[in-house]
Amino acid sequence: MNRVPISVTVNGKTQQSEVEPRQLLVHFLRDTLGLTGTHVGCDTSQCGACTVHVDGEAVKSCTLFAVQADRASVTTIEGLADEGRMHALQEGFWETHGLQCGFCTPGMIMSAADLLAHHPDPSEEQIRHALEGNFCRCTGYHNIVRAVQHAAQHSGVRVGDQPVVAADD
Repeated sequence: MNRVPISVTVNGKTQQSEVEPRQLLVHFLRDTLGLTGTHVGCDTSQCGACTVHVDGEAVKSCTLFAVQADRASVTTIEGLADEGRMHALQEGFWETHGLQCGFCTPGMIMSAADLLAHHPDPSEEQIRHALEGNFCRCTGYHNIVRAVQHAAQHSGVRVGDQPVVAADD
């Protein structure tokens, strides 16, 4: 099969490669670049485990061919940390026990980061709506919502009218 040259900026670093036209972005990130934080869950765009940001917008990377990301900027879960310091959402998931097995966590965090970029003071309803495309089979989502609230609060933003309650409360 013919290979197509692409140039994609991933987590701030330009990556040049040749890919098969049918290769999905999720497989390019995982198999070609070794960025395994982006998970392959369902391969049908239902679970959200593969969510990344493409040009600043949350996208399920199993719905996009790598060639479609040519000349785009892609951020994966590995790109959220700043010089080894966890992103506020990563801290929120840690502090509020927002994960159990952790398989869905990268996609949840990337979807939540997109929400906070557009709505830095989300209500619980807005958070739940933003995460509707991400499935977690382990939790009841309560601590995931708390994790997003924690991140918003610790980013210097008041979270709706609801106080952030620690998972132990």
